[in-house]
Amino acid sequence: MRWHGERKIPVEVNEPHHWGMRDAPDVIYVVTSFLSAYNAKAMGVQDYIAQYMFNSPAGLSDRMDLAKILACIELSEALADEDFRVYRQARTGLLSYPVDPDAARGHLAASVYLQMAIKPHIVHVVGATEAHHATTAKELIESVKIARRAIENALRGAPDMTADPVVQHRKKELIREAQVTLEAIKKLAGPDVLDPWTDPATLARAVTLGILDAPHLKGSPIAKGQIVTRIIDGMCVAVDPQTGKPLSEAERLARLGISI
Repeated sequence: MRWHGERKIPVEVNEPHHWGMRDAPDVIYVVTSFLSAYNAKAMGVQDYIAQYMFNSPAGLSDRMDLAKILACIELSEALADEDFRVYRQARTGLLSYPVDPDAARGHLAASVYLQMAIKPHIVHVVGATEAHHATTAKELIESVKIARRAIENALRGAPDMTADPVVQHRKKELIREAQVTLEAIKKLAGPDVLDPWTDPATLARAVTLGILDAPHLKGSPIAKGQIVTRIIDGMCVAVDPQTGKPLSEAERLARLGISI
């Protein structure tokens, strides 16, 4: 990132959706989205492309998916200034497409229409056939045409889905929870660390200790992979593995021996 920043080359970081694709809870997606932007700015990047992969994990409801992305936007764009510009890139979740080609086209159109609620600067079109086979040139053109129509419909006057009070409530909840996680990461740093959120050793410890974790990391030689998540009311949340009851970040971190 520093190399690109020194040469005034825009930088895109895909960190958060790799956690989402591995069924990490929504709050970890939000935390890693912020850390991506924070590190880019610290490395001198001037034009930062924040990629928001919707439908990750695939079971999210549209309401809760939008709330999660809005939380990412609010935290990341709070870092923006005249030397750090943030551009929003939206895309459909790679693992969310149904295999049936007709259903997949419908999913693409619906997902892109939802994405337009965040007023993206860039729409990254994922070929509708990806669940079945690698998209051909012809199929990609078809997917772009479907996405373009959804975009045109939204630009003609879509309802403001971000104003939904349920969406706003969840967004604020995720921001509060993300701040707990970020504080926990900060507390891992040694006394000689000036900025824990850009310190490689501190961020690595956040993974090894399970502050940043995902179910699909089970068996990793580095990550804990012990977190259990479930889709509840359209949200992806950490749960008690015995009871299935959702855990707040303070509760989850306390079980790791980390108090906030």
